[in-house]
Amino acid sequence: MGRTTRLGDGLLIIAILLPLLIALPRLGWPGDTLGAWLGWSGRVAGILGLSMMLVTAAISIRIPGVDRWFGGLDRLWRIHRRLGFGAFILIMLHVLALAFAVLPVSLQAAVATLFPPLSHTALWLGWLAWLAMVVFLAPTFDFFGRLHYQRWKRLHLLSAAALVLALLHVIPLAGETGAWWLLGAAGLGAIVWRKLVSPWAARRPYRVESVTPLARGVVELGLRPEQREMTYEAGQFVYLTPLDETLSAGRGEEHPYTISSAPGDPLLRAGIKDLGDASHALQSVAIGSRVMIEGPYGDFFRRRFPERDALWLGGGIGITPFVGGARDIAGHDATDGRVQLFYLANDGERAYYLDELKQIALDNQRIAVTAHFFRREGPMNVAFLHAHCPDFVEREVYICGPPGMVDHLRRLLGAQGVPAARIHCEVFDFL
Repeated sequence: MGRTTRLGDGLLIIAILLPLLIALPRLGWPGDTLGAWLGWSGRVAGILGLSMMLVTAAISIRIPGVDRWFGGLDRLWRIHRRLGFGAFILIMLHVLALAFAVLPVSLQAAVATLFPPLSHTALWLGWLAWLAMVVFLAPTFDFFGRLHYQRWKRLHLLSAAALVLALLHVIPLAGETGAWWLLGAAGLGAIVWRKLVSPWAARRPYRVESVTPLARGVVELGLRPEQREMTYEAGQFVYLTPLDETLSAGRGEEHPYTISSAPGDPLLRAGIKDLGDASHALQSVAIGSRVMIEGPYGDFFRRRFPERDALWLGGGIGITPFVGGARDIAGHDATDGRVQLFYLANDGERAYYLDELKQIALDNQRIAVTAHFFRREGPMNVAFLHAHCPDFVEREVYICGPPGMVDHLRRLLGAQGVPAARIHCEVFDFL
């Protein structure tokens, strides 16, 4: 993905700095001693840490369309993770700096700063907030191993308790509380929306109309809306929650799947590969059963420039946004930009959309499709790119597939002089 500044990035910076900017007149500047510098730095770290923590919660709201302010939901989740980790580090620095600031006085003073009498309720609430933060962040950053996805989501609910405790810690101690009330309402409001409101207010009911086997362990679901259909663009994805009571796993669980149908298709289609318990169960979901759809999300194709030709590279189930894009091309007479699609697969058996894509290319001069089979060609290389798309360096590039494939292609293209701003990637390892 290109390293460009977006509207959402600016809003995040403003929100994070707001409490500090309001508090600076009161904090002033530190004195000349090391202790004064450490005390001032500790307070600044605490303010920034908590504001980052609250903003991290606020951007988890996942309202369709808002993710585009940040370059798509995948990028927004990466920002979410980095802010969460940054908040944790700053809060640790806050605690340590305040303790070291009084260490020259005595060790007893430093210990008392960290662990005051129990009557100092606000300070002990801060420790409880930190403890809750450790518990729910630990699996996120693999401190003690990776949890099952659904257990991780339930454990993440402790973030709400951490936010409440942190606010109860800071509001009695802060001289200015308006910004904390504002950010607190945004963070807690996002959690309430995400966990309590959106499951019934933001999801749309669909029925499974078809389950088409594409290859071993891969199906394409065709879903028909029960009410008003959802408007989406090629390359976007949705969260799908199956309600089929016969499923062996995953009933009532939401998981992200890329839309493989073209906008305007009467059925919403999604290719699903057997990658876990929930996606395995969906291979045999009952026709006529109900699913709930939330979305659409993503900003994959919106970044392209109409006047510039495109290079698409898709592998594994990561071919699905390009299937949706090709089907969209097949249904329109648009003339802007040619597309070269490279379909990366182990062999012909795993290129389950290849026949349809080649037929689309035969019927439409805007798109060309070339298969690249790993077992025959080895990893994608510069010679193959030059042979089938000589002007690839000049094109807008879109990549979707397994993380290893995406990393290899980004390095390969970057080494050939393709600017990072023209390489757009989507990898679903962020959930």
